[in-house]
Amino acid sequence: MDFDRIKSVIEGLLFISGDEGIEAKQIAEIVELSEETVIDLLEDMKADFRRSGRGIQIVEVAKAYQLTTLPEHVPYFEKLASSPSHSTLSQAALETLAIIAYKQPITRSEIEEIRGVKCEKALNTLLSKQLIHEAGRAEGIGRPILYETTKEFLEHFGLRELGDLPDPPIHFNLEEAHEEVSALFAKKEAESNEELPN
Repeated sequence: MDFDRIKSVIEGLLFISGDEGIEAKQIAEIVELSEETVIDLLEDMKADFRRSGRGIQIVEVAKAYQLTTLPEHVPYFEKLASSPSHSTLSQAALETLAIIAYKQPITRSEIEEIRGVKCEKALNTLLSKQLIHEAGRAEGIGRPILYETTKEFLEHFGLRELGDLPDPPIHFNLEEAHEEVSALFAKKEAESNEELPN
């Protein structure tokens, strides 16, 4: 059996599992090996990462394995987080923020249902930038956290209040959007021409 290939697959599984991690039992089911063999492979991988001086490590938290950065590298990550080039929001973060702005208060699972993908990383980004905050817990099973926008969100986007947000589109059609933008520019150009002296 090609254990190097299995290790490569496991590394990919750890990567896509993100902060939630993945249990050895689940990995075992996916790669069709015994749980004991998978745990041995994970231990080998931990040692491989240390020996080769990798910038990431494998840790086990509450029976789930995950990839994390090395604690001694934290000062460098802090520099990245505070650099101006890192201040822009990703497309995923912007989409998540828009959903929260229009649907707040809203839970993570509701956001993920709308976006169709996981949004934990985007939420963490928005929380760290103080554009959203936890606003209590929803009723029901597990009492999930509710998210709302903050005062900083209003300041960041130059809004006096949430009522200043533009109306959300009911149905988004790319062709119609292009037509609307073209019409808007044509109108602006016509107004500018009218203001010019003859």
